[in-house]
Amino acid sequence: MSMRLSTRLSIFFLSTVGLILAGFSAVLYAAASEYLHRQADERLEAALNTLVAAAEVNAEGVEWEPEERRLSFGRRTVAGEFAWAVRDGLGRRLDGSAPTDLDPPWPDSNRRAATAEHPRSVDDPGGRPWRVMVRRLEASRADASNRADGGNVHDALLLSAAVSLSGVHETLRNLGLTLAALSGGTLTLALLVGGRLCRRALRPVFEMSEAARAIAGHEFDERLPIAATGDELEDLGRAFNGLLDRRRESHDRQRRFTGDASHQLRTPLTAIQGQVDLALRQPRSIDEYQRVLMVVQSKTRHLRQIVESLLFLARADSESHPPPLETVDLTVWLRDHMTEWAGPRPDDVRLEFQEGETALVAAHPALLGELLDNLLDNACKYSEPGTPIVVRAGLDGDSIRLSVEDQGVGIEEAAVARVADPFYRTEQARSRDSRGLGLGLSVADRLARLFGGRLDVASRPGRGSTFVVVLPIAD
Repeated sequence: MSMRLSTRLSIFFLSTVGLILAGFSAVLYAAASEYLHRQADERLEAALNTLVAAAEVNAEGVEWEPEERRLSFGRRTVAGEFAWAVRDGLGRRLDGSAPTDLDPPWPDSNRRAATAEHPRSVDDPGGRPWRVMVRRLEASRADASNRADGGNVHDALLLSAAVSLSGVHETLRNLGLTLAALSGGTLTLALLVGGRLCRRALRPVFEMSEAARAIAGHEFDERLPIAATGDELEDLGRAFNGLLDRRRESHDRQRRFTGDASHQLRTPLTAIQGQVDLALRQPRSIDEYQRVLMVVQSKTRHLRQIVESLLFLARADSESHPPPLETVDLTVWLRDHMTEWAGPRPDDVRLEFQEGETALVAAHPALLGELLDNLLDNACKYSEPGTPIVVRAGLDGDSIRLSVEDQGVGIEEAAVARVADPFYRTEQARSRDSRGLGLGLSVADRLARLFGGRLDVASRPGRGSTFVVVLPIAD
């Protein structure tokens, strides 16, 4: 089952917010737990320091006077929260907090503990958690008699204190519930607000999709609505509208091409049919029949040229696999090709290239000859006999240029961009040569692109034109 984009974005947004909240809650909970346990340990440390200060250590032993010592935390502490006890080295209780229902544990009397032990967590008989710390206090030497007769001087004292962790656990539990409630509320708010924001942000996409569905296949002027958001959605809308513009231009070119092709094919066919109908109206002489056949032959050749050019352009547009290309040294190939060239005005054509220069291109030699022949034929048609036609070839930076320059009628600036369109002919061309097809430059342009290059045109009316084929250097 497909999922809407807004739903996927909302899930991603909520997952991100949930991870952030979980991480923040875990860090805050751990920091609070560390702080509360450290506070409990500091309280234990302070209580043991108070007990150590209340004891008197002398050369005879360690003296503890319960009635003469005043402790800052007192002997009556809050039941269930704090407890302390003082024992002698044998573990007998000498003093402690009241009530005495909880006596903090102490180390075994036979074990010589360190001066200050680390706090540890224990549970009392009722299962309540406590934090306990024990310290052993000894004299440098002890008098055994004092310990034997039960006096107040002992060989060692075991000082212990305990702090209940029930309050800490309660605080942490409340903190956990609070963080869970805040996280749940935040996720709920993010779900409501985030979903609304996602739908609002994607509204231009929904509007464009609805507009795209409403555009019929034969409508070429309709465009998608573009929201002025200044982001990728606006760029997407402009790109799609650009695609529709190119689609309309392609359709217009195809329609013009179809109309021009129909006109070009109709003209020789009409002439052939007219001559044949005229000859069949009544008996004619042999010379008259020969004249009609010569007209039919001429028009048939013209018609064949049109059909062959149209077939080439159709193949160039639809061919998925171009013909195999080979590496050609353009200067050597150009010299050989012009030696065999049989076009008009061979004396007017002049070659210019640097001797010894290597200009390697990837091309099909026969099609490359077709390209050059079309450019030369165009130059011969639209320039006066006796004027030079210069063919140049050579390196130009990171590319190779093959140019044909004439001194003919030239092309208007507004028509330069359309000279490669099929059947397009300028006014100068129509007035000068009515037999042209308007397909030669189209074929040359397709061939240049087939070789990975392009056809550039530079022209000034009355001063001639220069057609330049720019090709990449072969690897």
